[in-house]
Amino acid sequence: MNSEIQMPFWVFAGLTLFAGLWFLQHFLLPSAKWFLRRRANKLIDEVNNKLALRLPSFKLTRREVLIDRLIYHDRVMDVVDELADQREIPRAALMRDVQSYAKEIVPAFNALVYFKAAYWVAKRLVHALYRVRLGFADDKALSELADNSSVVFVMNHRSNMDYILATYLAAERTALSYAVGEWARIWPLQQLIRAMGGYFVRRDSGDPLYRRVLEVYVQMAADGGVPQAIFPEGKLSRNGVLGPPKLGLLGYLVRGFNPNTERDIVFIPVGINYDRVLEDRSLLRYAKKLPRRGLGYTATKSISFLGKNLWQALTGRRYSYGYACVNFGEPVSLKQWIANKHKNLDELPYMQDVAPLAEDLMQRIGGITPVLPVALVATIFARSPNKSFNELALKSEVFTLLQELEQAGYRAYIPRSDRDYAVTVGVRMLTLRHILKDNDGEFSVNLKELPILEYYANSIKHLVDSLESN
Repeated sequence: MNSEIQMPFWVFAGLTLFAGLWFLQHFLLPSAKWFLRRRANKLIDEVNNKLALRLPSFKLTRREVLIDRLIYHDRVMDVVDELADQREIPRAALMRDVQSYAKEIVPAFNALVYFKAAYWVAKRLVHALYRVRLGFADDKALSELADNSSVVFVMNHRSNMDYILATYLAAERTALSYAVGEWARIWPLQQLIRAMGGYFVRRDSGDPLYRRVLEVYVQMAADGGVPQAIFPEGKLSRNGVLGPPKLGLLGYLVRGFNPNTERDIVFIPVGINYDRVLEDRSLLRYAKKLPRRGLGYTATKSISFLGKNLWQALTGRRYSYGYACVNFGEPVSLKQWIANKHKNLDELPYMQDVAPLAEDLMQRIGGITPVLPVALVATIFARSPNKSFNELALKSEVFTLLQELEQAGYRAYIPRSDRDYAVTVGVRMLTLRHILKDNDGEFSVNLKELPILEYYANSIKHLVDSLESN
């Protein structure tokens, strides 16, 4: 009864490991999943009581279910059958591609990640870099939208910070789903983006099968009431100018839209602007088609950038990168937009030509682009780059431009509601970066930095041009 049992240490270690794994699988993991699911459900109930746009059931559906729906969607199957005949490829091979595309595209939304972790990170990051301001938002109109409306936020694209800034400012209104380029498909960023409800897009793919899978997912999400955010320009503005619309994702959303059904698509124009865009110099290199910097150079500059900001923060000499401002415009009902263009909807059973809608939305986005201090000061100097201004003359020029823009109905953000201070902020931002030179109170352009000055003037160029055309 009291005899000892001896066994090799490796056997004991193996049995212990096996017992630990069994305990983990049958007790700890189910308990952790139950705890996290309970917290997530509680959070969903809380945010649905606060959000202007409630979380739709589609967004909360298990990812595996959505992937299966997408893979076996009728329109996807039609393309598979067509390509199998055209290319004489086994249907099973094409179905493997469909499965791969679906897994690549479909997100895995997690309410805890979105409203806790992502919101926390976004809030602290944007406030660490900028003085963030919400210029205008028609929350009343947003809350009055019909429950069966598919809401799409359409915005200009100035920086990769757009994703973070819009996520932060929209978090009290809804949970946005973004289309993100392949550049973000790296660990762990890929997992984080999926958990936030984002989906990945191969922007230059010419594969008709991939494009059909992507199109069907976008339309499934819209039909499911998922609030989406898209950049009609398709890419970051390289020179600061508001670009023309591209019809990719927007076309997927509305092409084939039937205005005679119950569901409507409602577009919310969003205008974003910054006193400083973090990638400004890199974007100008793209615009000039200069050779790309190597990985070593990029890493060195990134470390130098972080070290400089840390040192300035420790010594109390760090300024923020000025103001970052967002304006949310008036909602645009696609049904109403079509009705205004075509009086008899019975003659237009499906939406076909997307270009007029895209142009209209871009004009609305441009019309609510925030006018910020750096853009105002940069515009004055960009008009006469060889001219110098003293403080009084510069303020007079800026005040005149600002008055013309406001009288035209454009939205300017004036910090502290003080126009003198707004000019001071704009000049300080540009002199700190050596874009402007201060010669004993006479300000002039550092001509070596003229392209970067024009980049910031270009952010409101479409507004200034509209004044001259009128």
